[in-house]
Amino acid sequence: MTTDNPSPETPDDGWQRLHPLSPLARVGRLVPALVLLFLVSTVHSKAENGRAETDYLVLITLASAVYGYVHWMVTRWRFEGDTLRIETGLIRKDSRRLPLARIQAVDIVRPLLARILGVSELRIRVAGSGSTDGKLAYLAESQAAELRLMLLAGHHDPVVAASANTGLPMAMVTTSRLLGSVLLSLVSIILMGTVATLAVLDQFEPRTAAAMAGFLAVYLLSFAGVVWRRLSGQYAFIAVEGPEGVRIRRGLLQTISETVPYARIQAVRQVEPLLWRPFGWCRLEVDIAGATARNQRGEGTAVVRKALLPVGSQQDSWHLLARLLGAPDPERTPPPRRAKLKAPLSFHFLAAGHDGTHAVCVTGRINRATTWVPLEKSQSIRRVQGPLQRPLGLATVHVDVAGKRARAEFRDREVAEADRLVEELSELSRVARLSSPRSPVASDGTHGVPPSGWYPDPSGRHEQRYWHDGRWTEHVGDGGRRSSEALIPTP
Repeated sequence: MTTDNPSPETPDDGWQRLHPLSPLARVGRLVPALVLLFLVSTVHSKAENGRAETDYLVLITLASAVYGYVHWMVTRWRFEGDTLRIETGLIRKDSRRLPLARIQAVDIVRPLLARILGVSELRIRVAGSGSTDGKLAYLAESQAAELRLMLLAGHHDPVVAASANTGLPMAMVTTSRLLGSVLLSLVSIILMGTVATLAVLDQFEPRTAAAMAGFLAVYLLSFAGVVWRRLSGQYAFIAVEGPEGVRIRRGLLQTISETVPYARIQAVRQVEPLLWRPFGWCRLEVDIAGATARNQRGEGTAVVRKALLPVGSQQDSWHLLARLLGAPDPERTPPPRRAKLKAPLSFHFLAAGHDGTHAVCVTGRINRATTWVPLEKSQSIRRVQGPLQRPLGLATVHVDVAGKRARAEFRDREVAEADRLVEELSELSRVARLSSPRSPVASDGTHGVPPSGWYPDPSGRHEQRYWHDGRWTEHVGDGGRRSSEALIPTP
């Protein structure tokens, strides 16, 4: 909740401030841009036979330092009962109250300079939002870790919070495997192939090689940036099981500790690139539903895709899948043989199946992808028949969840089977939403009586529904708007 004019409070009544080194840590975010600007200005000055133009760099640095100091002066936070309140703003006051029962993820981000200074940034997300609802930049490392435990435990008692700091390692990525997976990616192969071609061409046609290098410089830098982000972003990756979700720690220069809440997972995807298959490697991704500023006005749905396992063995992947799905893998069946006329290259891998809780499909040839979709998360079930499918008597059934790219597909099925799947999956989805034991989940990770608060609507007709005294109420929410609608029980 955000208000522009908060009510006056007693000064320093339980309020806490950010770390005194926060202004310096905020300036550290601009270091890469400042270094690049300095290099460009130096090269330009030498080309013009002048001195380096550093005035702009000094002004930008001073302005950033002043802004960081003002931000530190006007930002404060404290606990008010079961609510975390954050106030900031000099001209326009911003007061945010975050109920502890609605907090779903708390991430710790530590850029390079922040790590040197021993401070961390805390990013807080609550139910029904895909963006950061609260931010504390920066806190001491020990204070940020302790506050994160309190927020995830739903209680501002350090003793109670410490009891929630339990988790078992689920998967980790070694440096050698990460390096090998990046080198065997399509971007790396294109980058290395282009550089090698230019090196060979330079031996015979230096002018042509120089012209091509100048033309391709932007693309080469872009590809190199992608490779570096993969290496630095997924370095020292480890996934730990927690009561509120999967906790992920990763990063080389900038370290990130984030949480993937179980309740917000819309789909799970296992990707097996062609060059990884001889090594038995795969990548595990999850689609997490949320709301952006546009979505909160009812203009669409946002889905964030996160790597739950950047690269790992099949054993690592199945260990994570067993925890995420909580059920045996549904049996898969291939499409009829005449579907080979429509999809001759990918027919060998096409398969799909479902049980009472999940739908699963396998697609792709170069990048084989297996997608699991919880039926309780389904938004629509539809049958599509394209112009090439009609003469073959085939159709595709889509199980859509939040987001444009997250879905399970029963590709190229018999028309009669497709019609039957639409009816069957629609009924199973309705039953799964109303009887799912995951909705809601108690704050301690068990399936007992959870605290009162807003949770995903089990009927699927709204984004959220209010849970109180062990039952669902008629209060529902969509994009920040509240209304009433009784929950129809399962017949």
